[in-house]
Formats: sequence, structure tokens, C-alpha cells
Amino acid sequence: MAQRVHYRRKNHYNTKSNKVRPVRTPGGRLTIHVVKKKAAKPKCADCKNEIQGVKALRPIDNQRADKKHRTVSRAYGGSICAKCIRERIMRAFLFEEQKCVRQVLKEKKKQEKKVKKVTKVSKNKKKAPSKDAKNKTAPKSGKKPVAAKTVPKGVANKKKAK
Repeated sequence: MAQRVHYRRKNHYNTKSNKVRPVRTPGGRLTIHVVKKKAAKPKCADCKNEIQGVKALRPIDNQRADKKHRTVSRAYGGSICAKCIRERIMRAFLFEEQKCVRQVLKEKKKQEKKVKKVTKVSKNKKKAPSKDAKNKTAPKSGKKPVAAKTVPKGVANKKKAK
């Protein structure tokens, strides 16, 4: 018959956090060792893949570990993988390039508008007056002819009577 073993800590139930493993000692006794939970590797925040170069540690062990075991020496090291960082940098660079291109196109349009205005003004000045403009009758002086005032008959007689 197999030997029986006791839980040696306060928790006496076979739970997820209380896993044990029977071990035979050199003296021939059968005892138990408490097995730690298996640590999960840190995952990338963007793509959810494992991050290379970072150790898989339980939270307390992670706090106690050296910094070189917890992070990688690059931007966002330890929280985002290298592939996602590369994509972010490329995207940011392309956005900046796109802004520059927009600005250059805007300036080019302004230059074209200026050139069009200048050419229109110079064409208008160079044109000689057409024959139609000479034939049209225009007032010789700048003033318009004034029409004679017409006063109703009854109003004129009243003014005279006074």
C-alpha cells in the first residue's frame, strides 16, 4: 500500500494555488514539496505575442528580479515587441513625410495662383481698346444731366399766395 502524505501548510485542500508533489527523502520517508504556479511570459500590448528577451516570472519574483531580466533596452522594452515598435516608428515617419508633402503642395498652389494673377493683370494692361468701346456714347463730363423739377399746379399757386 502506498504511503500517505499530509498537507504541511494551513490550506488542506487540493486547489489551484496549493499543488504539491510527493518526494522521497534520503531517510526513506515520503514528504511533499509545494509546487509554484507556472509563470506566463509577458505579452505584447499590441499583438499579444510573447516578448523575446524577457523572463517569465511570477509577480513577486518579477519585483525581486534585476532590471535586465524584466525589460529589453529599446523604446517600450518589456511591454511591446520589436515588430510592433518597428511598425509604430514607420507609421510615425510616414505621417511626418505626408505632412511635409501636403505643405509643399500647398505652397506650390499658392505660387501658381500668384503667377495666374500676374499674367491676368499684364494681359489686361497690354490689350488695346476695342472698336466697340470707341463707338459707344459716353457722357463727356463726369456729371449726369439734371431733369427739370415738375411741381404740381396746386402746390405752386399756394406758394405764390403766401
